Amino acid sequence: MTMIAKKIWVSGRVQGVSFRYYTQCEAERLGVNGYARNLPDGRVEVLAEGPAAAVRQLVAWLRHGPDTAQVTGLQEDDIAPKGVHGFETG
Repeated sequence: MTMIAKKIWVSGRVQGVSFRYYTQCEAERLGVNGYARNLPDGRVEVLAEGPAAAVRQLVAWLRHGPDTAQVTGLQEDDIAPKGVHGFETG
């Protein structure tokens, strides 16, 4: 099983709408490790690490997010997996 990691920046109405909580729920459902945290510029930064197919599914979900959010942009970078465990919000 190929493990990959991505750093993703999500913009739009993604703060104050439980975006990080729903991202954590989706990541845990898919078996993806990492974190979701608010940035001062209004975006949410997500680290997603795990099986390639699961990480790609999470990225696809992030393009829309939960019903409470309005995603207007998504940027992603491939990074080297670090072996993180669990999924945190901060």
